[in-house]
Amino acid sequence: MDAKQIHVAWLLLCFTFSLYGCGERSGVPLVGFLDFVEDETLDRARAGFFDALAANGFSEVDGTLEVEYLNAQGDIPTLGQACDLLISKNVDLLAASTTLSTITAVQRTETVPVCMMVAPRPDLAGLSASADDYPVNLFGVYETLEYIDTSVTLITTLLPGVKRIGTVYNQSEPQSRDAFARLEMQCGKLGLELESLPVNNSSETQLVTASLLTRDIDVFFALPDNVIFASFETIARSCDEAGVPVFTSEAGLVSRGAVASFGADFYNWGYQAGEQAADFLRAGVMDGLAPEVVRDRKQVYNSEVAARYGIRPAVSFEPVN
Repeated sequence: MDAKQIHVAWLLLCFTFSLYGCGERSGVPLVGFLDFVEDETLDRARAGFFDALAANGFSEVDGTLEVEYLNAQGDIPTLGQACDLLISKNVDLLAASTTLSTITAVQRTETVPVCMMVAPRPDLAGLSASADDYPVNLFGVYETLEYIDTSVTLITTLLPGVKRIGTVYNQSEPQSRDAFARLEMQCGKLGLELESLPVNNSSETQLVTASLLTRDIDVFFALPDNVIFASFETIARSCDEAGVPVFTSEAGLVSRGAVASFGADFYNWGYQAGEQAADFLRAGVMDGLAPEVVRDRKQVYNSEVAARYGIRPAVSFEPVN
């Protein structure tokens, strides 16, 4: 039995016990945090979320908050089971990190408040019919896709001779599909060729990336995709060996080996969501709370990787190492 199978078996066991009412509530708020994959970039959003709660008087350390944290380890059936388990524990708030976690939470409960983060606007995630509409139990912080446009333009600014961009994307993940479509559109506007290959899980990443690199791409663009987050070091290593710089729209990937990015800071994204969550826990009702766009986007670069490729970002870029 591999690690993922053990994790799934453990989760199912916990779910079974939860049906018999195991555990007593202490009277302080109980927050369930639903994560889809283990990833250091996504972990920053979770850290920001709980730091914001602590700054507002809700902390496990001082006994003013209880937390149930579950991670599906990239397995979609497990994600549903984890969500059901948290709901069965009568959590006061369900925090959902990444698109699939948010979709799963909203689909499985209409009564438990859901705080989203690291996910697109609800209508872009297929959770509502329009940008002005959203599920009644949903609030938190979302991103739009316009930042992809700036991220691609960033590449042509730093490397004016770029003609062909390569990427991989997960066809089963809504955020990845939408971001890919936006990347495709922006490349068309700028007269850039786009080479792409689908990837279904992190175990395929090395082989798929190697195949993509045979297509004479000038740069690799890392999309906001859980598969990319989970296997980014593999992608960066393969690209570096081929002499192909990696750019991205995700600031957290720059410290892990990408040259530069324009996009949301994941820690601040989670912190912004945590501030909303604190407002809810304090008031006990969702009055005035609604999904809002992420406030903090910035241009960052990895000085070591940039120097390796002879790239000199402008002063408006912030170094991350």
